[in-house]
Amino acid sequence: MDGTGDKTADLFHGQAQLYRLMHLWMSSLCLKCAIELEIPDIIHKQGQPISLSQLVSDLKVPPSKTTFIKGLMRLLAHNGLFTIIKSSNNEEEESEVSYDLTSASQLLVNGIDHCISSMVQLTVSPALLDLYQNLGKWVRGEENTLRETSFGVGVYEFLTQNPEDLAVFLEAMASDSRFMKLAMKDLGSVFDGLNSIVDVGGGTGTAAMIICEAFPKLKCTVLDLPEVVSNLSGNCNMSFVSGDMLKSIPHADAVLIKWVLHDWGDDDCLKILKNAKEAISGNGKGGKVIIIDTVLNEKQEQHEVLETKLLLNIMLAAEFNSKERSEEEWKKLFLKAGFTDYQIFPVFGFRPLIVLHP
Repeated sequence: MDGTGDKTADLFHGQAQLYRLMHLWMSSLCLKCAIELEIPDIIHKQGQPISLSQLVSDLKVPPSKTTFIKGLMRLLAHNGLFTIIKSSNNEEEESEVSYDLTSASQLLVNGIDHCISSMVQLTVSPALLDLYQNLGKWVRGEENTLRETSFGVGVYEFLTQNPEDLAVFLEAMASDSRFMKLAMKDLGSVFDGLNSIVDVGGGTGTAAMIICEAFPKLKCTVLDLPEVVSNLSGNCNMSFVSGDMLKSIPHADAVLIKWVLHDWGDDDCLKILKNAKEAISGNGKGGKVIIIDTVLNEKQEQHEVLETKLLLNIMLAAEFNSKERSEEEWKKLFLKAGFTDYQIFPVFGFRPLIVLHP
């Protein structure tokens, strides 16, 4: 054989790979469609797998859309959003297919503490989809960020000027913070003994509220921009303060920085870390800085986890002129900021918890 057959097979495989990459956007929009149709809620309320015919009936869609619903469920099931269950084990017999929730689609059920439907809505929002139409133009241009190329302003200026988009963003971040409830029982050693903590870039205070519930004696301060916290009110052990983390952070026993530092380049990241170190100094206990953020490890990551981090890395480079960091890159920043020791705890899925000590 001259190898022509193998080369042709490789080309067809490459064609399939390219078509997959070209149509990944369809998966995101189909996921949004499933949320808008409330398919996860319908299956959840039924309490058992639902047949395709029953699902079509419950959705109250025209019969002409049945083929689309079938295709939608097949695609989402293939991507791990639903489990396919056949009523017959006999391959030769035609059986009606039913669908059940997976651990992923359970996170799209409205009303549960850790529902992240709002994060999906943010990811496929019109403003974000329009933004990424200009990637090629941005790469060839002089602007620092993709949003400056697309809208003439940076991401935070854009959100300030567009209250509806800001609301979508804040709700998405809040939905992500609700995941902290799943891990708080394992974090006693991190928060025990603290009297006060500042949640830097804490948005509407979801993470702070969860911490306060788990540790009622802990005083929590949420630091964020004035347009985020100006109309928010706290309670006996939680308060809101407007400010700029690049300039200063209120003093406390500990500083929490959740999914914030990866939005900033090394120079600004270093400023925030130094301000955090200054905030915990002088309390006589040494203090600590608690970070929840991505740590990139290409050699040991599972394929899907690595793909998630690499996609986020592209988003950070385009939107913030920043990046996801490896442990070695984090370590260099920590040492430059004056910290002498750090610990990494794998308690938040693809984003571990990092504790810094001065």
